[in-house]
Amino acid sequence: MRRAMLEWGRFILIWAVCVLSFRAFAFGSYYVPSESMLPTLAVGDHFVTAKYAYGYSRYSPDFTLPEGSIPTADGRLLPQLPRRGDIVVLKPEGAPDALVKRVIGLPGDTVQLVHGRLVLNGQVIARHETGAYDYRDDHGRTVHVTEYVEDLPAADGTLARHAVLQRSDNGPADNTGVYTVPAGHVFLMGDNRDNSQDSRFPYPELGFVPLDRVVARAQFTAYTNHLCRADGALACPGGDWTSRFGRSLKP
Repeated sequence: MRRAMLEWGRFILIWAVCVLSFRAFAFGSYYVPSESMLPTLAVGDHFVTAKYAYGYSRYSPDFTLPEGSIPTADGRLLPQLPRRGDIVVLKPEGAPDALVKRVIGLPGDTVQLVHGRLVLNGQVIARHETGAYDYRDDHGRTVHVTEYVEDLPAADGTLARHAVLQRSDNGPADNTGVYTVPAGHVFLMGDNRDNSQDSRFPYPELGFVPLDRVVARAQFTAYTNHLCRADGALACPGGDWTSRFGRSLKP
């Protein structure tokens, strides 16, 4: 009896180590708490990420490892640079929870917003209007937005096309100075451009994000608690709940 219990205990321990290792180093799952990534991700969406995509830092596991745990110059193992357009999960300094944003600028890039238009490395990024509509936000308010598809150039010369929302082109963060992304950092923004605290707002809001704090790449939505249904004159940004299962999040 004692031997059988020891065998079961060892099996459970091995199983637990395998599960924890899988979550720490292969894939993870996250929940969307805000509207900053509409129309791509809605509040209540649960999505799967690839933790191996950009290498590993002390922030990669669900718990933060002690400083110096990874003895490399940049604190990362098997480092890979994100692509412009990737949706990433990050663990920002001074914040208790992970955030999800889109990579806009890589190290050395310049980023600016002029009348709501994204200017990357001095070039105005093309966008194409796909419609205007009203929706009810997470606080019950009716919001009017225009939806665009933005042609963000990825580093390999392809276009990372993705949808963005604008309430107007003259909001508080629609006209900015020029941001130059420092080495070892990325510039991140939400797709809901007038409702996102992102790299346009300096620390302690967010600011430039160190690469070691970018812990995963979003892969696809798994399921959603977002039960929006189009109702009369009100739309569901990105589609209603029936269209959100298994949606690819790669640009």
